[in-house]
Amino acid sequence: MTVSSEELVLTDSETLEEVIECLVENFSIETQGGCDQQTLFEILIKAASSGDSIENTAKLLKNVPTANDIRYHLNKINNFEELETRINQALKSRIPLGLKKGCLKIAIDLNLICYYGKPTFLELPYIYKSEAKSGTHSFLTAATLYVINKNKRVTLAVRGVRRLDTSVAIITYLLAELESLKINVKKLYLDRGFFNTPVIRWLQALDIPFMMPAIKTGKKGGIKQFLKGRKSYKTTHTITRDKDDSVTFDLWIVCKYRKGKRKKYGGAIPCLCYL
Repeated sequence: MTVSSEELVLTDSETLEEVIECLVENFSIETQGGCDQQTLFEILIKAASSGDSIENTAKLLKNVPTANDIRYHLNKINNFEELETRINQALKSRIPLGLKKGCLKIAIDLNLICYYGKPTFLELPYIYKSEAKSGTHSFLTAATLYVINKNKRVTLAVRGVRRLDTSVAIITYLLAELESLKINVKKLYLDRGFFNTPVIRWLQALDIPFMMPAIKTGKKGGIKQFLKGRKSYKTTHTITRDKDDSVTFDLWIVCKYRKGKRKKYGGAIPCLCYL
């Protein structure tokens, strides 16, 4: 029996129905008046998928509650830890069967959203401090754990970063989410926000293969001293914070031709690698 390509296409309406079904299964928001739960979810999905605000989305759609009505119902959600648990339940409920019980490439990213103004009592524990960006040192930050399989990304877990979370704590929390899925880490990819001595030492102790960009530190020494030449090569480097606090790791210096992008034609990029 031959199956046509048209029968394999997932339509917009089918995608919407599946997303709403997943949300209804895992979330419950008390609604009243003309703002029923399904309408609320549809507006949020529309805003999220188009990268638009709730206010503008409510204006564009016909016969839907106002933005104030929508925010009134969203403000009922004030238990962030419970919300996080439900989000992770929703993500796990739709994982492709082929990903379970495997040894896979896993990545963890930090996603920073600029925060301005004075945080409320409920927001304060979630204000994450980092390097200045767009005029602020304060961010609402989510750490995401996802699988890289056949060049596809499947998000498995999310962690709302708390103000007092360490980098090691964030990674530990997210990797723990893999236990119920019977997924083992073939290699762990981390973004540059995790480049620090405690993380490197901890992953080495657990014997987890990992890779992440190394931050160029030091004016004369440090990693900058290796950024020479036009060929990629492997070396080792030791970071010492004090007399009894150091870590040694493999360092790949990767040279990349940039084809004149931003008036740059070449350069060395440091990458920490533990295999």
